Amino acid sequence: MIYISHRGNLTGKNHNLENHPDYVDQAHHSGCDVEVDIWCIGCELFLGHDQPNYSIDMEWLHKRSDWLWIHCKNSRAVETVSQQHNLHYFWHQLDDLTLTSRGYMWVYPGKQPVKASIAVLPELNREDIRHCVGVCSDVINQYKLA
Repeated sequence: MIYISHRGNLTGKNHNLENHPDYVDQAHHSGCDVEVDIWCIGCELFLGHDQPNYSIDMEWLHKRSDWLWIHCKNSRAVETVSQQHNLHYFWHQLDDLTLTSRGYMWVYPGKQPVKASIAVLPELNREDIRHCVGVCSDVINQYKLA
C-alpha cells in the first residue's frame, strides 16, 4: 500500500500549515509520500491549496521527486511541471478520476471502489479501499497503523 499524506497532514487537517514546505518535509520524514498543490504564476512556483501561498523553486520539487504527488492547480503549473520528466503530477477538479503522469488512477472522494487506484480521502465516505494500491488522506497515520 502506498501511503500519501494529503498536503502534509498526518493526523487531521491543519489549514495553517497545509502545503508549507517544512510541513511537507516533516510528513515525508514520518514515512509517507506527500500530495502537494502547485501553482505557477508568471515564472514562479508556489505551494498552496486555494491560492499560491509558499514560494518554491524547481530544485525544491526535484529534490523530492521520488515521493511528491504534485496536484497542479492551474494550467500554467501543468505546462511548467510537464516539461520536467522526473516529476509526478496530475490535474483534476471534480473528475471521478484522473491519471497521474506515472499512470496511477487518482480517484476523487466518494468514487471508490476502483481496483488498483489511489483512494483520496476515503474516510469522508467510509469507502472500501481493499483493492486500492494507495491512499491519500489527512489522517494517513490511521491507515499506516491499521
